[in-house]
Amino acid sequence: MGQVTEIVGRGLARFLTKPIRQSIQVATISQEKLAASLQPGDVLLVEGNTRISVAIKYLTQSNWSHAALYIGNVLPHGAPWELPRVLIEADLKEGVRAITLAHYAQMHTRICRPVGLSNDDRKRVVDYVIARIGHQYDLKHIFDLLRYLLPTFPVPTRFRRRLLALGSDDPTRAICSTLIAQAFESVRYPILPEIQRTWSDDPAHADCYADIYHIRHHSLFTPRDFDISPYFDIIKPTIENGFDYRSLAWGDTMHDPKRIQYEIT
Repeated sequence: MGQVTEIVGRGLARFLTKPIRQSIQVATISQEKLAASLQPGDVLLVEGNTRISVAIKYLTQSNWSHAALYIGNVLPHGAPWELPRVLIEADLKEGVRAITLAHYAQMHTRICRPVGLSNDDRKRVVDYVIARIGHQYDLKHIFDLLRYLLPTFPVPTRFRRRLLALGSDDPTRAICSTLIAQAFESVRYPILPEIQRTWSDDPAHADCYADIYHIRHHSLFTPRDFDISPYFDIIKPTIENGFDYRSLAWGDTMHDPKRIQYEIT
């Protein structure tokens, strides 16, 4: 029975990770500028173009369906002509793996940077994901895959996050953000913690309170959480490098009224 479920699981994984033909990806930044802006510990969000991406974007009501952690140029180099593997991700088919930045060169991406993360903790986060390279997705948990076969099936909002997390007890059994959430949890860096407000028992200070932070279970995190987290900064390479709209080289046809009228009609 175990061998059968493994075979079925691999078939589902191949189906769900197949790109959708009609999907149109627009890279808003060049790969060179992206590489120049990334720092170790940054989370790179990706607007995926596979069947499982459609489901994740629907369930999270977000553009982002995938997340990878930038580790910098710390892994051993391959052949001289090979690009460095600077991203760690949890892939449905391949498990936890290191990939090059070129892997997502043609896709819409966003850099999310943890604010105030110390150098020591940054290294611990990077080491955490590197140590898990080779962990495989347990394809015997077919239900983890079956829930994505109907990507836009109506799901009440309060159940969407739980639906993504079902069966996710291992870092490679959930969507990609689980592994990254665990890495930040290992140094107690917040992503979207639950905040409990506790009021003072002292009658003289009845209006005083303390905010107690509780870490969410790692299986409940999605790529969108890094985007909306108040503890992660959004880095836009074009702006970071000094944007001047006057330096843009516009085509002459943009200023031709006849051409504009022709295109409108």
